[in-house]
Amino acid sequence: MDGLITSPFDRQSTAREVMDGHDLTGLTAVVTGGATGIGVETVRALADGGAEVVIAARRPALADDVIADIDRTAAGRTTFEMLDLSDLSSVRAFADRWQQRPLNILVNNAGVMACPQDVTKDGLERQIGTNHFGHFLLTTLLMPALEAGAQTSGRTSRVVSLSSSAHRRSDIRWDDPHFRDGGYDKWAAYGQSKTANALFAVGLTRSFQDRGVLANAVMPGGILTPLQRHLPIEEQRAMGWLDENDKAVAGFKDTEQGASTSVWAAVGPELEGVGGLYLEDCAQAAPWSEDRPYSGFMPYALDPDSADRLWALSEDTVAGTSEPASAN
Repeated sequence: MDGLITSPFDRQSTAREVMDGHDLTGLTAVVTGGATGIGVETVRALADGGAEVVIAARRPALADDVIADIDRTAAGRTTFEMLDLSDLSSVRAFADRWQQRPLNILVNNAGVMACPQDVTKDGLERQIGTNHFGHFLLTTLLMPALEAGAQTSGRTSRVVSLSSSAHRRSDIRWDDPHFRDGGYDKWAAYGQSKTANALFAVGLTRSFQDRGVLANAVMPGGILTPLQRHLPIEEQRAMGWLDENDKAVAGFKDTEQGASTSVWAAVGPELEGVGGLYLEDCAQAAPWSEDRPYSGFMPYALDPDSADRLWALSEDTVAGTSEPASAN
């Protein structure tokens, strides 16, 4: 694919390197799951750049530790707000507290991976319920704030949707996204949720680009973080993720490197006015191909018709739990 968007950075670049030279003073960001893993480094980079950053997460004690550490270099610019994406009433409460305070950057970073079969408080399959439907409701409820952020700052408000190379494991299971008919497979469920995260970036851009809000999907790379909490060490060895000393094999990133593409999606000048893309290693990804089997995206993950279909399904799903979220 010719004409792909690139940057001065690559897969080894860190979040701080990507942020260097950017001044986010006066801007506000929310990072879901910002108390662990690459979320911490995303928060740190944005705060060091001058933004007011809200860690939206479930564990205040972890967030307090992160804030205390970040305050050494970005004093007073990082705060915590309770958010449980697996409970849509918690999502609505977060949005009610936020109201229409201008928001410039929303990084939908939190997620659950390859967990045993379970459902959210609202009866949704836990992985797509948390990774997609929770973030869908959060983002659409915060849309007035994101639009206000664009109006007051004079720059596009950006939504960053964390996807994964695992999206190649499954398209959306349109007939049974919650595995209610049986046949649960933890990796198919995770892959479906990551496809949904990519399609969400397409759908949001199509609905809101004329209002100054754009979204891109990010594949952060392989990083060992608490995201693997549901994977036994034996399974991680069998998958080739760990060496004989149970350390990450070559090709894995550390957390600072893993956060770099999220930060580039949030601040990179190359992406101003651009949305609906799948990004990896601080560049626009090409479609998947057999000669590059561990990178790129499957066409179904950026299909505009599927994005519209998922948006409608998501509206219906969250409306069934309480009030609808609408692009209208």
